[in-house]
Amino acid sequence: MELRHLRYFQAVAEDLSFSKAARRLRVAQPALSRAVKDLEIHLGVELLTRSRRGVALTEAGAVLLDETAILLQRVDHLVGRVQRTAAGEEGEIRLGYIGAPTHAFLGRLLREFHQRFPRVSIVLEERTPERVWEMVARGRLSLGLTRPVLAAPSANLRTLLLRKEPLCGVFPNGDPRAKKKSVQWKELRQDPLIVLARREGVGLHEEILEACRRARFNPRLAHTPSVITTVLSYVEAGAGIGIIPESVALLGSGVPLTFRPLTPQQCVDLVMVWKEDDLSPPLLAFRALVTEWRQAGKLWN
Repeated sequence: MELRHLRYFQAVAEDLSFSKAARRLRVAQPALSRAVKDLEIHLGVELLTRSRRGVALTEAGAVLLDETAILLQRVDHLVGRVQRTAAGEEGEIRLGYIGAPTHAFLGRLLREFHQRFPRVSIVLEERTPERVWEMVARGRLSLGLTRPVLAAPSANLRTLLLRKEPLCGVFPNGDPRAKKKSVQWKELRQDPLIVLARREGVGLHEEILEACRRARFNPRLAHTPSVITTVLSYVEAGAGIGIIPESVALLGSGVPLTFRPLTPQQCVDLVMVWKEDDLSPPLLAFRALVTEWRQAGKLWN
């Protein structure tokens, strides 16, 4: 028994006419009659009574008609889902991300993706950069928006650079350097510094230390909080000078602090990372949208 047999039977049972059903299906009437007869032989029951006055359903035929309608509806639904999934229009994406650097664009990006692909669900997981890389490598995340990490598992992973983000100094409003347009790294050599803990962001932590070394001083780290916005609280409390990525400065508006670019400019990267062999259509569609936004400059505007 094939789906074709059920579709042919359904048409005849609904029209109660072989000729009308044949015209609707655009098949030859003898072929239609033979398919319905083959179905009856396969089931071992009579589904239709045929007479000069026309065609009528038997009790068994009425049951089959009801069940066929349900079955073919499910088949059509299944075909639609398979086709939408193949086109990237249905499925699930598990997205790992780091908070502050993606705050400026992630909500807008997800909104547009949902408008284009309303049947694709996105599960968000905010993690540390190291954890994002690990989970993508193990297949527990579809992709990540994160920082590069020093000892990241490199096998089968690919990245796309989204932005090189400058580092900024965080100063109390009363600090003389707050009046400058920019501050040199070497001007921080006497200050206790407050930076994100290394375990929470190895790449960022190392970039800060490298900038200090280039300015020919060893930094004195007063505090290394595990949450980047806590750097602002420490500076506000007078515990030292903070060093943060530019994206965190944007989150700090409204606090009694001043954010100034540090020169020479030192940047930390924001990248998209994914497994090279993950070719699921929803993931390909999401990566394409991120690339489109990157090229159009929409990630930061």
